[in-house]
Amino acid sequence: MGDPLRVAVASAAALLALLPVGYIAVSAVLLGPRGIVDLVWRPRVGELLVNTTVLLVATATACAVLGTATAWVTERTDLPGAPVWGALFAAPLAVPAFVTSYAWVSVLPGVDGFVGALVVTTMSYFPLVHLPVAAVLRGLDRDQEDVARALGLSAGAAAVRVVLPAMRPAIVGGALLVGLHLLAEYGALALLRYPTVTVAIYDLFESTFAGPGAIVLAGVLVVLCLVLLAVDVALVGRARRARVGSGAARRRARTPLGAARVPALLGVGLLVVAALGVPLASLVRWLLEGRSTTLEAGPLLTATVTSIGLGLLAAAVTTALTFPVAWLAVRRPGRLPRLLERTAYLGNALPGIVVALALIIVAIRLVPGLYQTTPLLITAYAILFMPLALVNLRAALVRLPPELEDVAHGLGSPPAAVLVRVTAPLLARGAGAAAALVFLAVSTELTATLLLAPTGTTTLATAFWGKATALAYGAAAPYAATMVLISVPAAFLLTRHVHAGVRT
Repeated sequence: MGDPLRVAVASAAALLALLPVGYIAVSAVLLGPRGIVDLVWRPRVGELLVNTTVLLVATATACAVLGTATAWVTERTDLPGAPVWGALFAAPLAVPAFVTSYAWVSVLPGVDGFVGALVVTTMSYFPLVHLPVAAVLRGLDRDQEDVARALGLSAGAAAVRVVLPAMRPAIVGGALLVGLHLLAEYGALALLRYPTVTVAIYDLFESTFAGPGAIVLAGVLVVLCLVLLAVDVALVGRARRARVGSGAARRRARTPLGAARVPALLGVGLLVVAALGVPLASLVRWLLEGRSTTLEAGPLLTATVTSIGLGLLAAAVTTALTFPVAWLAVRRPGRLPRLLERTAYLGNALPGIVVALALIIVAIRLVPGLYQTTPLLITAYAILFMPLALVNLRAALVRLPPELEDVAHGLGSPPAAVLVRVTAPLLARGAGAAAALVFLAVSTELTATLLLAPTGTTTLATAFWGKATALAYGAAAPYAATMVLISVPAAFLLTRHVHAGVRT
């Protein structure tokens, strides 16, 4: 794939991500400056902005600290059963945030508001930081730390001077994903009665469909997303991270925990109980004790097959569409690649209902035959979840030395052959992690699927939500449990990506 083709595909991906933003912009123009000011300059909007910003900063910080700590303790210390703990730390990604939210509310009815939202979102999203940081730590050449120690630095100073800069892109990229997820999160926060901009948008859409108030609030989310992207650029920097060669091949001794071993085991155990044990125990209780529990084998099987099929298709399409964006951003840095990369992040900051309505309007007005078809639904998934693939692909490409591709070009291999014979094998694990994350997101996506799925199409998420909102929690439990089960292989693939390491 030559540079012109990469630019063309990357531009198409950016244009897709801009569709919802264009819908918001056109609606805002129709409102006019006066109408926008009247709708935005209100105390309620200020309250929603404060709630959203406070939760975003608190959760992103908590996930960055927690994800980095869990990655360090599983990859660098002699914690007993470290590989098992690493797999358990990735497992919460298999549980939808709205399921985790209801589980906590059912166990502790008083857990709501800011505290409940912070607990649930942190437990749901800290793996987004843990996984990339663990991958970097596993692949990092520790001889660099030995050199720093030989120059007189203490172990802590060497970690700060050598290891932390190597982890920074992974930490910031994971925290960025956490922030984008929070900007678009509805189900979990609605159940916890914590009003954010997105929760207000859904409430307005339910009462006014595509009313002006909801459109203006969606524009506010776009602004918040742009702020997040600016912070990401400022924190990551542009220092080179790749090296030619993988460094020392010998195994290195892990840091002994000593007296901290028992507290460390207690801490990781409590974290796994909070992030994984509570929702799974609630699911089991719903299945065993729910009066409305029924096993509808036919509908359950149909919803399962549909969810798996849509997840696999969306993962393949989204990863393929995102690769040129990541490649240009890393290999051909400049204004256009940077613009294309930043644009690709916009869709994930918008609620699924905004993306869905934008696609509905475009389809009805321009291509009526696309309305309520699978291709339109896959397009929505690609817009929503491109950032999940982009962060993983970018992190993998940053660690891949460009000299290997340059040598292949110098030996006369055409761009397509270099992609197939050099780039693709080295990026296989990173691409697999990207596809796995997209699959996890698609298999639990709710709102866009409700609006865009072809007539008669039911997924596990939509079936669960329909029964849960009707208070038939027992009947909803099999769908939630199946969502978790089909997500386990993808979560396992993510842990395999971490354990294989990122070659540097």
